[in-house]
Order: sequence, then structure tokens, then C-alpha cells
Amino acid sequence: MEEERDFVVFTDDDGNDFELDVIDYFDYNGKEYAVLIDANEECDCEDDEECDCEHSVYIMQIIVNEEEDTEEFVSPAEEDMDALIEIVQARMEDEDCCCDEGCDCEDCNGGDNK
Repeated sequence: MEEERDFVVFTDDDGNDFELDVIDYFDYNGKEYAVLIDANEECDCEDDEECDCEHSVYIMQIIVNEEEDTEEFVSPAEEDMDALIEIVQARMEDEDCCCDEGCDCEDCNGGDNK
């Protein structure tokens, strides 16, 4: 079954619209973040499981305005970027694992026996 994806339209400095695909959400230090990729980047892969195409990855903080029932995607604070990048890399590596949760294989834990 195809999972439903979230797409967000942004406007660059020149007024051009571009669409990003939200591939993950996570919390860090009490704030919500989204991991996005360019929805229009070309990829010739037919089978997602075997795809090795590289995509530009973006990390955005989500600011919720409950009064207007809207979400705003903003750049994270510069001082949080190193930690956010580490979190995203770890989450993306976890998605690549072919095993069930709780596995101790080298792919799941980077070779460390936890």
C-alpha cells in the first residue's frame, strides 16, 4: 500500500515556487522538525528498495500557529544544526536496515555491539 506523503511549496528569493517532500518528522529540544527532499529531483530508479539516487536533504523547524491553524517551516537555529544533522543521519540509516527492531547486526548498529 502506498503511504501518503506530505508536500510543501516554498518560494525562493527570485519568486520561483518549488516543492519539497516531507519524508520524516522528529522532535529535538522541545521543538518539532521535518526532513524534506526535493520532490522534483530526477531519479531513474524503478524500485524504491534498490534506489541509490542521492537527493538534497533539508531540515526545517516547524512553527505551529494554533490560532490560524497553520504550520510555518523555518530554518533551524545555526547552533542546533550539527545535532540535527546527526539525528537525521541516524534516522535515515535506521530506515535502510532490512532487519526487525531489536536487531544486533552490523547494519543496524554500525558494528557496535550495544
